[in-house]
Amino acid sequence: MHPAHYENLTPAQAIAHQHELRRKVDIKPLEKPIRVIGGADISFNKDSDIVYAGIVLFNYPELKVIGTATAISKTKFPYISGLLAFREVPALLDAWLKLPIMPDLMVLDGQGIAHERRLGIATHFGLVTDTPSIGSAKSRLYGRYDEPANIPLATSRMYDNGEVIGTAIRSKRNCNPIYVSPGHHISMEQSVEVIKNSLRGYRIPEPTRQAHLLVNKIRIEDSGNNNLQINLFD
Repeated sequence: MHPAHYENLTPAQAIAHQHELRRKVDIKPLEKPIRVIGGADISFNKDSDIVYAGIVLFNYPELKVIGTATAISKTKFPYISGLLAFREVPALLDAWLKLPIMPDLMVLDGQGIAHERRLGIATHFGLVTDTPSIGSAKSRLYGRYDEPANIPLATSRMYDNGEVIGTAIRSKRNCNPIYVSPGHHISMEQSVEVIKNSLRGYRIPEPTRQAHLLVNKIRIEDSGNNNLQINLFD
């Protein structure tokens, strides 16, 4: 199913599509070198049909910005936890098609397989684009874990009925952890390694931090509203 048709789905149909996609998820080591990494984020109001998408490209591991792409689109699909990819993927795909070069790996602000049906935004987008992807989320959606030690880079595995579905990482002392899970075409261990290598003194990794700044910039420019919160980097 092409993402252009997502807005016509009912929630039940969207869940059924996630079950179909789940059979195609490939969590295994990425063999090719990572030279270009992309960070992606979305911004929208729950009650609005406008979706702002942004992707920032970096060389890796230096993380120098080498390109960006943005898109503004509309969706009729409702805001439902666990189904946000059906609002977000079409807009992200619009931005993806504008990129000057294709990245070797994408990091998305959201879940990979740390999702009830293993189909978070990073997994969903990785499947649609057939691109290695990692989810790095600011909040837990699914899975149980013990709090990682209060030291930088401490980790704690996230479980669902004994299955490891993600890793909580203490990116900064005295900050809530971030929640990392592989999306597609990459292993759990590599996902954690890439995110650790992408931390630059903020709570969230640089790819999604820069993507967040980008989408809020285009949202402010589009709406003229200067009261948006962009203080997520304590």
